[in-house]
Amino acid sequence: MEEFNLNEADNREYVLKMVQQDGKNLEFASDNLKNDKEIAMTAINQNPVSLEFVSDNLKNDKEVVGSSVQKVGWTACYASEKLRDNKEIMLSGVKVDGQILYYASKELRDDKEVVYEAVKNKGLILKYASNRLRKDKEIVLAAISQDKRAKDYISSNDLLQDADVQAILNPPKEE
Repeated sequence: MEEFNLNEADNREYVLKMVQQDGKNLEFASDNLKNDKEIAMTAINQNPVSLEFVSDNLKNDKEVVGSSVQKVGWTACYASEKLRDNKEIMLSGVKVDGQILYYASKELRDDKEVVYEAVKNKGLILKYASNRLRKDKEIVLAAISQDKRAKDYISSNDLLQDADVQAILNPPKEE
């Protein structure tokens, strides 16, 4: 693979060619070209992790961020605060990587649909759900079904003693 020539960092055709080879080459592009949506999308399509290198302006672009997050959920950490509060973007991300609930806005950590998808994918992320949803039976059952250790984050003693919850945590022993 060709090494990026820093003298060409502001040459649009050159940068486009280089991000087609490896999206992470966007790191070496000029600030001007890091703000070029076509170059950013080409980089992200080649390697979704290259979202890290797009301009702050494009980290606030739904299409740019969404194209990365729906492939590699954890790249939501690079999204603007505004987009971390965008249900559509975060929902597509938590389906790929429940861990990103950690990056979601306070409002989305209290959104039952977003949290449900996150804990189905990674039960322990129940820790970052709102207190209200850590008492929600459907959310809790999904979380502990995925990872029994999520029981540590259930915020209701009554729910912890619930028969359905106990059936998952302490299944009857077969004789």
